[in-house]
Amino acid sequence: MSQYAEGATRAVEWAARSAYGRLVATLVSRTRDLQAAEDALGDAFAAALPQWPQSGVHTHPGAWLLAVARRRLLDGRRHQAVRERVQPDLEYAASLLQDVTGVEPAALPDRRAALLFACAHPAIDEAMHAPIMLQAVLGLEAEQVAAAFLVKPATMAQRLVRTKRKLRDAGIPFALPEPQDLATRVASVLDAIYAAFGTAWDAVAGGDTHRASLADEAIWLARVVVEALPQHAESLGLLSLMRFSAARTGARAPADGRYVPLDAQDPTGWDQAAILEAEQLLARAAALRQPGRFQTEAAIQSLHVARRRGLAVPPGALLQLYDALWHYAPTIGVLVNRAVAVANTIGASQALRMLDDVPDEVRASYQPWWALRAHLLAGLGQQDEAQRAYDRAIGLTVSAGAREFLLMRRQDVSASSTL
Repeated sequence: MSQYAEGATRAVEWAARSAYGRLVATLVSRTRDLQAAEDALGDAFAAALPQWPQSGVHTHPGAWLLAVARRRLLDGRRHQAVRERVQPDLEYAASLLQDVTGVEPAALPDRRAALLFACAHPAIDEAMHAPIMLQAVLGLEAEQVAAAFLVKPATMAQRLVRTKRKLRDAGIPFALPEPQDLATRVASVLDAIYAAFGTAWDAVAGGDTHRASLADEAIWLARVVVEALPQHAESLGLLSLMRFSAARTGARAPADGRYVPLDAQDPTGWDQAAILEAEQLLARAAALRQPGRFQTEAAIQSLHVARRRGLAVPPGALLQLYDALWHYAPTIGVLVNRAVAVANTIGASQALRMLDDVPDEVRASYQPWWALRAHLLAGLGQQDEAQRAYDRAIGLTVSAGAREFLLMRRQDVSASSTL
């Protein structure tokens, strides 16, 4: 491939990464047909790939793609059914986009947030909120989304098609919610983004680079929300939380495949620029005086990364924050982390009692519960029970790096019990 062709290919890739969501949101804002908008934009990208290496990259590539996609939407031969169904809307959209020459997507009204809210509408299956966001706003292929959520590609493709059909047929508006509905709706958007990030976070320790890269996509989505709602404290809090977490990715899962728990990580390997941005976002959120779950989780991360400055993490402050987090999100995941803070402040016996109060059906398949219980039992000298708990935790672990880490811990307990 020539240098000229490589430049054209990079331009297409840049437009796909930076402008895809804006272009789709602009096209769908009047047609209300997400699938048709994606098809039209896909045709535009397909046209650019062979044409730009020959004719040169357009001065305004995003505007060129938008114009081509608009023409595809109005092409009655390829989209006859769509044209008949939404002709008035298409004509209106065409009038709005008539003078797109020289206008980059960044200069258009940013409707990506409206697209996100449509994807997280209550009428849409909650399990599909994150997948449809990733495809509609970021342009991920069905195969990529399927891999991220451990679903067969054909199955995910069918679910995405059904979801887009639901968006169209139910007449779900591609617009920001009314003020009285904003709090509930934005919570759904943030939960979906956090779910995508959590999927990536779990994948990091397992060496699944495909799913791990989803963290960057989730952060991108969070930035879209913050840009649209700069005074929404929890949106700022979520972006802060994810930047704090992403800052530790390299130290948590080094290139050699090991899993390194937080207390054993080398703080000098943390991303200082990401930490600084996270702190600034958290400060902006705190200034709004609207506390919530994601801000509290970000504050916990802020305490942990104080080690980057050579400061000790105060266990009492951590416990207070986990108590606050429990108020916002009384989940087993929060309880397990809260038990760690209790062990470090009050003692392992009290933390163990907290764990044992969790109902059997809740803890049965929750790996972190078994891993922490094994650690606490080992610290209390109950080696036999600790080994059984480690066996259960190891059996529930899908990450190769984390499994190796737990196996070594179990071997240490086994060795000490034979002395």
